[in-house]
Amino acid sequence: MKARRGLLLRLCVPFAVIASQSSALPSRAEGERCALPIRHAGLTFPLERIEAIEACRLQPIIEQYTTANKVGPIRTLLPEAVYLSLLDHPPMTAALINRLDLALYQAERRAPDQYWGHDGEGTQGIVQLVYQDRQSRVYYLEGTHNSRLLPNLNGKAVILLKMQRVSEADGRESMDTTMVAYARLDNRVLSGMASLFRPLIGGTVTRKLAKGVDTVNQLGRIMRQEPDRVLFEALDPPALQDDEVALLRQALATISRSATERKSAGP
Repeated sequence: MKARRGLLLRLCVPFAVIASQSSALPSRAEGERCALPIRHAGLTFPLERIEAIEACRLQPIIEQYTTANKVGPIRTLLPEAVYLSLLDHPPMTAALINRLDLALYQAERRAPDQYWGHDGEGTQGIVQLVYQDRQSRVYYLEGTHNSRLLPNLNGKAVILLKMQRVSEADGRESMDTTMVAYARLDNRVLSGMASLFRPLIGGTVTRKLAKGVDTVNQLGRIMRQEPDRVLFEALDPPALQDDEVALLRQALATISRSATERKSAGP
């Protein structure tokens, strides 16, 4: 029986690759600000706009990471408005992905801009949205990863997301997404052997990030090609919440309107 619970990137659940039940933050004098670099993997992120308390939570992960990974740009064939809507509503996105048999994502809202997520493959944790604008997202994660090769990993992660709207040759609007991820293990033994485990951990992070975007891409394809099926799954008992159904109807209408305008414009 298909699971009926929801999603990361936004994409958010796959982002929870190595995140944690963590150690205390280093103490700092009142008013002291933790400076974060704005250049990461050749991209610029507005980290100077992050609140001071959040910057001090991210700084040790970025400066003392176990692994650092870059994925993308990966193209998703969805209009910007629909893409951002899916990204900003993890439970709804995860529920659709789950009901359409694309993955076994789960997500629950725990607080404003904070979600618990599970990717169905051994990774679970808390995802906190730290910053957002039209082109960028910054996430902080704490959680665990458990698999045959990497059992019982606890850690934290910072995910930097950069998005850009692009136009396809046929006029369709799409989104290019690039992710930079910093993960820091809490396991003292594994952290001490980071040089040995880094390739394995880094590969796991990369695969999960790429899978997250690819899964949303598959969801977008079905929303374009089979909108009635998507709406049916959303209304199939237990139906999604009323506000989520309304949001989904609006997204499907946006996709349909975009296709109609493209056809009217002609070659």
